[in-house]
Amino acid sequence: MNKEITPPGDDYFIRCPRLGHQIYFSYCRSENMGQPCFKTLDCWFEHFSVDEYLRHELEPEEWEKVFERQVKPKVQSLMELVDQAKKHQ
Repeated sequence: MNKEITPPGDDYFIRCPRLGHQIYFSYCRSENMGQPCFKTLDCWFEHFSVDEYLRHELEPEEWEKVFERQVKPKVQSLMELVDQAKKHQ
């Protein structure tokens, strides 16, 4: 079965695991300072061929930055934020 390559319109919502409510693809496509959310592939693969669409839309460097970077464990990210806050006191 071939999946549609064109993303659904803003009248099609799915639940966002990060935000906890309904969201449309165009938000996910640009929520990260104009770049896609790093979870976009995980969330939208069942709805259309999101990887094929984004590989055509993004430069290879953008794809790598968003989808192929190592994600820090949440605890590590929180500790870094705490350290930054301490420095700014």
